[in-house]
Amino acid sequence: MPFKQLEFLTAKQWNTIIATYLGWTLDAFDFFLLVLVVPDIAHEFLPGVENGRTTVGIAVNLTLAMRPVGALLFGLMADRLGRRPTLIVNILCYSVLAFASGFAPSLTVLIILRALFGIAMGGEWGVGASLAMETIPLQTRGIVSGILQAGYPSGYLLASLVYALLGAHVGWRILFMLGAVPALLILFIRRNVDESPAWLGKRPRAQEILRVIQTRFPLFIFAILLMTAFNFFSHGTQDVYPTFLRVQRQFPPATVGTIGVIFNIGALLGGLTFGMFSQRIGRRRTIVIAALLAILVIPLWAFSHTAVPLALGAFIMQFFVQGAWGVVPAHLNELSPPEVRGTFPGFTYQLGNLLASVNYTLQSGLADRFHGDYGLALAIVVAIVAAVLALLAGFGPEAKDTAFVEKTAAGRAA
Repeated sequence: MPFKQLEFLTAKQWNTIIATYLGWTLDAFDFFLLVLVVPDIAHEFLPGVENGRTTVGIAVNLTLAMRPVGALLFGLMADRLGRRPTLIVNILCYSVLAFASGFAPSLTVLIILRALFGIAMGGEWGVGASLAMETIPLQTRGIVSGILQAGYPSGYLLASLVYALLGAHVGWRILFMLGAVPALLILFIRRNVDESPAWLGKRPRAQEILRVIQTRFPLFIFAILLMTAFNFFSHGTQDVYPTFLRVQRQFPPATVGTIGVIFNIGALLGGLTFGMFSQRIGRRRTIVIAALLAILVIPLWAFSHTAVPLALGAFIMQFFVQGAWGVVPAHLNELSPPEVRGTFPGFTYQLGNLLASVNYTLQSGLADRFHGDYGLALAIVVAIVAAVLALLAGFGPEAKDTAFVEKTAAGRAA
């Protein structure tokens, strides 16, 4: 049975997986709401301004660019004070900032709020992934990695569904106010989630964290480059795609939202499938296969003209894109030095995000140069980054099945 490894999980471990999955899902939901309403914000704040959508895209860029700050701050907090309390503070922060975005009186204020949201968003993935990976048995890492990373497309799917149902009726401000909902997750974490057993056994000092970073600096550089390629891969296929559908293909919000739901179902299935396979064939090989297969889908995904083939192409594309991403939580946590596992995965991930944060304006700018051809801009960027990702992953290190602690509470190595 493909999911037989999940039989090794206890109820407490499932609580941790559910909490960290939902934390990433709701974080991504708040982020992708912004991506979906860029044209609406441009219409309100920059009516009649040429390339107004590209200007509003600065809010998307800054959200991504500020994520390394949050990854560092919340990661250090997680290594010093624990994964569980840090996750609670982090979720509260991004919920409040998402809600406040709905009251922005100007584009400048909105950009500032989204930059602050980026700090909070940057902390969630690394802290949640380390808490989950350090809690579960070793043999479940592949499939749980896929489950955790599925939170990202789950958030996009949820945002697309909300946008399809409400986007044309309530306006972008009300959609942002829904960002207060994730704060309810804090109650579940406080009641049902335990601290990481690996962190309880170490509790490193700040000086030790800095020493490890210095001695393993080449590994940090490699991880940053790998995550730069990964983030160009995901954001290059996601962030501008709704604008491509709405502006170039001239689909209404309901169609754009429906296609978003469809391709995020593909993303969910891809993350679970490739995460599971990575436990059998290795992390590197799985990433390379997914990245190369994504290149083959580009013509259907970027150059189709009607809704059905575009939805099919987007479904297959995200199956492979998030298939590669489904390996990342396990891969980065296994590569991480144990003393900085709260900081290393999230910080390297978000530094990669910083370097890839130019993607929205890059693709929008290319589309402007190509006389509004967003499809061509999407195709060029994705073809290049998929090839680069395959090369980096294929020739990089792997630490599959490394032990995080000697024994878990269930008596198995994690």
